[in-house]
Amino acid sequence: MRKMKVRAHIFVSGRVQGVFFRVETRYEAMKRNVAGWVRNTSGGRVESIFEGEREDVEKLIEFCRKGPSGARVTKVDVQWEEYSGEFKDFKIRRSVIF
Repeated sequence: MRKMKVRAHIFVSGRVQGVFFRVETRYEAMKRNVAGWVRNTSGGRVESIFEGEREDVEKLIEFCRKGPSGARVTKVDVQWEEYSGEFKDFKIRRSVIF
């Protein structure tokens, strides 16, 4: 059976900046062969796009529900989008101001 590739666009709320959330998310993504990116937003959230096998992306989302030890996650919004295959690896992007 062929595995299904998926794309998830997520926003994580809570105490998620200044606690190595992006670094740990990148580590977890690379461990699971998930491509995409992660960045801080000016509103205090962490935003990510994950692309990969459904099971791997779901496990990465589960990681984001807890985060690293210093994080206190209060909410994770997940938007499932169409898989694009545009990413070769997983990067930490510069914070965005909006």
